[in-house]
Amino acid sequence: MYPHHRLALGLLLIAALAAGSRPASAQEKDSFTPMPLDAGFGKMDVTPPSTPPDDIIKQFAAKESEFQEALNHYTYRRQARVQTIDDDTKKVDGEWYQVDDVIFTPDGRRTEKTVFAPESTLERVMMSPSDLQDIQHGYPFVLTTAELPSYNIKYVGKQKVDEIDTYVFDVSPKQIVKGHRYLLGRVWVDTVALQIVVTNGRMVPDDTRRNSEDLHPPFMTWRAQVDGHYWFPVYTKGEGILHFAGQKGSMGEDVHIRDVIKYSDYKQFGSSSRIIYDGQEVKTEQPSNPGQKPASPKQPKQ
Repeated sequence: MYPHHRLALGLLLIAALAAGSRPASAQEKDSFTPMPLDAGFGKMDVTPPSTPPDDIIKQFAAKESEFQEALNHYTYRRQARVQTIDDDTKKVDGEWYQVDDVIFTPDGRRTEKTVFAPESTLERVMMSPSDLQDIQHGYPFVLTTAELPSYNIKYVGKQKVDEIDTYVFDVSPKQIVKGHRYLLGRVWVDTVALQIVVTNGRMVPDDTRRNSEDLHPPFMTWRAQVDGHYWFPVYTKGEGILHFAGQKGSMGEDVHIRDVIKYSDYKQFGSSSRIIYDGQEVKTEQPSNPGQKPASPKQPKQ
């Protein structure tokens, strides 16, 4: 998220060229103040699990890899809304909204089609390329076996999320590489399905350099069982106050940001698609009301 006074393309190019490869600790200060997010979490049980945490990590990453492959054969709709909030009046004073369908072309290529995108009314910030990258790929975070070497993963404990027993892991990038976005936060993994059901944290890096700021709020993403086998992202809520430093001769500004992303209408593409679960092909049927199974974590009130 850029402050709205940052209009020059040259600044964007300078930021991209200067980002480079750097340690994950290079983000020196918090660029936001988090807002309370809805939660339905029980008490944390820090007793060591009967299965070694490293084995759990390998198992759930393998399941996440299966899920990513399955997701690649689904179409769905994504509704993304980014708002700025006036903390004096508690009202929305600007909004960016876009509806995209993730679809397949007649020749089988996966693509995105924007079906509704009214003119943005954001005045205090502008959407940046990394904001769009987070909406498309970061918020629906998937931690596959291929991604494991990029992260430090620490077992935290066991915790109940509504009626679901989960393992809890803290996740942080080992290194920040130019052009890549990473989760810095926490994931809750179903102890039976061994798939992520909730993700909470922030996508990094933020660019906190004066005149080149690109800041992002913390977020939480909920998944639900849509096809009876895999946990699909259904709802993301992000909220925080971003602290923009002023340019030379101007005051800094704090901007209250709220993101809401909804994922719906999951449909398996084509009769030739094969969904693999536990190493076996499964036949899927769309439920009449996707994402609303009783076993799913409760989504927050909007």
